[in-house]
Amino acid sequence: MSGAALKIETGGAFLGVELSLTGRRWRTRDADVGLVEAFRRRFTLPEIAARLLAARGISLDTAEAFLAPTLKTHFPDPSSFTDMDEAARVIEDAIVSGRPSAVLADYDVDGGSSAAQLVRYFRARGRELKIYVPDRMKEGYGPSILAFERLKADGVELVITVDCGAAAEAPLNAAADLGLDVVVLDHHLMAGPPPKARAVVNPNRLDDTSGQGHLTAAGVVLVTLAAVNREARKRGSIGSNNLPDLIQMLDLAAIGTVCDVAPLTGFNRAIVSQGLKILRNGKNIGMAALAENAGRKGGATVYDFGFILGPRINAGGRVGDASLATKLLSTEDPEEARELAATLEALNQERRAREAEMLAEAETAAIAEAERRSVVIVGSHRWHPGVIGIAAGRLKDRLHKPTIVLGGVTEHEPAKGSGRSTPGVNLGAAVAAAKEAGLLINGGGHAAAAGLTVEWDKVEALKDFLSEKLEPELAAAAGEARALTIDAIGGIGAVDVALIDAIDRIGPYGQGHPEPVFVLTDVHVAFAKLVKEEHVRFTLEDARGARVGGIAFRAMKTPLGEALMKREGQFHAAVRLKRNEWNDTVRAEVEIVDLADARG
Repeated sequence: MSGAALKIETGGAFLGVELSLTGRRWRTRDADVGLVEAFRRRFTLPEIAARLLAARGISLDTAEAFLAPTLKTHFPDPSSFTDMDEAARVIEDAIVSGRPSAVLADYDVDGGSSAAQLVRYFRARGRELKIYVPDRMKEGYGPSILAFERLKADGVELVITVDCGAAAEAPLNAAADLGLDVVVLDHHLMAGPPPKARAVVNPNRLDDTSGQGHLTAAGVVLVTLAAVNREARKRGSIGSNNLPDLIQMLDLAAIGTVCDVAPLTGFNRAIVSQGLKILRNGKNIGMAALAENAGRKGGATVYDFGFILGPRINAGGRVGDASLATKLLSTEDPEEARELAATLEALNQERRAREAEMLAEAETAAIAEAERRSVVIVGSHRWHPGVIGIAAGRLKDRLHKPTIVLGGVTEHEPAKGSGRSTPGVNLGAAVAAAKEAGLLINGGGHAAAAGLTVEWDKVEALKDFLSEKLEPELAAAAGEARALTIDAIGGIGAVDVALIDAIDRIGPYGQGHPEPVFVLTDVHVAFAKLVKEEHVRFTLEDARGARVGGIAFRAMKTPLGEALMKREGQFHAAVRLKRNEWNDTVRAEVEIVDLADARG
């Protein structure tokens, strides 16, 4: 897989795999040989890294910025965002005057990390910022009239909404009537004019020309704080010669970017690349406590953000106190950090138990639904709204179709829905259209994910509407949804730490720049065992006797898991390479992505 061991086939299905065990067609990325050599020479890259870079559409002119993404290169001019200058003026006025202020945040990682940036910033400027996170079960998503009434009663005069608010027309009108000033910092898709507020900063509002529509709320907040710093220097505010160092908040912006599945290109790539460095220094005691509680050691990675820290931070908003995430990420008290981390760890265990129970029930209904419609919608008032998003993602990956899962508090209240989409299908826009058509109480989101509130008696009509609305996109993207792109092919003997080091040269990996997938040809399963009732740990072996260990996450009760546990037959294994660090020993392992019968 490195050097001469690397082989890429083009044309037709890769290795003839038209239908793998997970129902996918394998294909490859093409790489220009001349460009590969140019990358290798100019940047002293290992050949495999150069090939990966060339196959992912990176040009020679953009490669340097891609390989070493810096904030200096990618940070946008804050004033390019519509309403940003006004937002900075309003926030700086509040800080200078000591005006009572609050942040109203969404209950997910992006909302929590966005709010934590603001809390830390205000505190560094000698001000306290009240935290308000709506209760998912009682208040639903985003600002409400009730939330603004409560904040007004608490003496708050300025509310900054983060990761929500861009479509909250009625609540923001009510806030204005109450005499509350509101600044909206959001990134969700907008179909019409902005709501009434002192400022609405959203790179996805229709009249914004910043070109930063790929940012998460955490990225928008980072840019906003840069604008506030600039405003403070312009005014010569007290302390303007010693303003907060925003670099130290990059780990917060980075975890919001990764967990909201934003593309790791341009400014986002710089945020995550530099944010990982901040995470490694352990200065955010909340994240450090969370990692310690989870038993995570070693260098900080995108995996840590997305699969270790992220789910635990989310747990409070899913099945507990929605404000726990912001409190943990903003605290500077070690004892409080330990207590909050322990609470979130326990809530995460509860979340996983509820998720497993619900997923087992939802899967049967989803499979039946997938046979009838191109968009899968399943639901029950018994399913906890806090875990429906995770279930939607799992089912989408299994069925290769856009999936929405509905849950509720009681059968008499509207359903809360969370959806995840397949590549090339804009679910957020379709949900927004359903709201415009009068089918939803509320709804919107991104291309890849959406949230909604719907009356149970309108669910069937919603199914018909979304299936018809998305049919053209689904037809065009059908091949993309079921395709697995392979980066290289080789033998088990090529899998080592040196190869991982080589491919790490072009990281970090994430949305828009996925981890490389390699194929190990003609292998059999030498060992397999069940781990924690849903994962399979295994050892693969080839004809030469070379072996490599690894894991298949959540593989039980799937064709992939069944094949591993049977330990029969010869396979081509599609894998991602993983670094396993334990007791000062580092070894290479693999994570199974897919299997295909080697006999064709």
